[in-house]
Amino acid sequence: MNRWSVEVRTAPDPNRLARDVLAGLQTTPVSIPPKWFYDAKGSQLFDDITELPEYYPTRTEQAILDAHAEELPHVGTLVELGAGYSRKTRVLLAKVRPDLFVPLDVSEEPVRAAAARITADFPDLTVLGIVADFEDDLSPLPGTPGDRMVAFLGSTIGNLTPEPRRSFLKRVHEATDPGDHFLLGADLVKDPERLVRAYDDSAGVTAAFNKNVLRVLARELDADLDPDDFDHVAVYNDSDERIEMRLRARRDLDVDLVRIDRRWCIAAGEEILTETSAKFRVEGLRAELGAAGFGVVTTWTDPAEDYSVTLARHA
Repeated sequence: MNRWSVEVRTAPDPNRLARDVLAGLQTTPVSIPPKWFYDAKGSQLFDDITELPEYYPTRTEQAILDAHAEELPHVGTLVELGAGYSRKTRVLLAKVRPDLFVPLDVSEEPVRAAAARITADFPDLTVLGIVADFEDDLSPLPGTPGDRMVAFLGSTIGNLTPEPRRSFLKRVHEATDPGDHFLLGADLVKDPERLVRAYDDSAGVTAAFNKNVLRVLARELDADLDPDDFDHVAVYNDSDERIEMRLRARRDLDVDLVRIDRRWCIAAGEEILTETSAKFRVEGLRAELGAAGFGVVTTWTDPAEDYSVTLARHA
């Protein structure tokens, strides 16, 4: 019996990349949303990043979950936002023991792969994959109101700047009901040198990941972009307490974006902002959750206080 299915709520929009690039060209510096890293090649590169010695967030979050999963409430439905291939979800499924697992991601292929693999690993579990963008309306969430847990792991929350982050937390609250839980993984403020190393590894994997967005633009917008014309740059913005990943042009460039009929003039040394990754303080994160309508149950950190996992409840 097939115990998994996939619901496509957000069909691929062939014009969304074009709109995002056109909007990004109007900002200073020019910016490209980080979601466009994640074609098949970019997704694989990110998986490779999570195994690097410099990149501590994935293994630290996993260690926190391993240590505290027994303390999580048992719920009927577990929803994972930005699930990707749901590789880090096994410990939650084993301890929370839901009847229904809902991986939600903007890309259909990983959702299908995750649904098939997880039902093979957990034969008594029903999986409903949802293809949707967590930046859009999340309602309706499957499952019984008050008996659900929404998980948002990997410190993906850090990719959202303050106003989009407030809007996202509000949408999660609006999509849940009293009694539902929200499990949030977030990277914490620490030594800037360690942070920069995590986003500029010695093997150059993060540089390849960053430059992959140029390959996406070249392919999807018929743009004459060559990744070799750019350097990967990772810096810590101390005032905003965030890492910024940028691409810095090595020479003057005149780039034709054929499919949107635009010419993009890039000066030597000019930078393109491709990702921000906010680092949090526990008290500030708890305040943001409270402002969105969640009551914080508890926050767990690793012994070095590098990373946090917070369990909150829809109040």
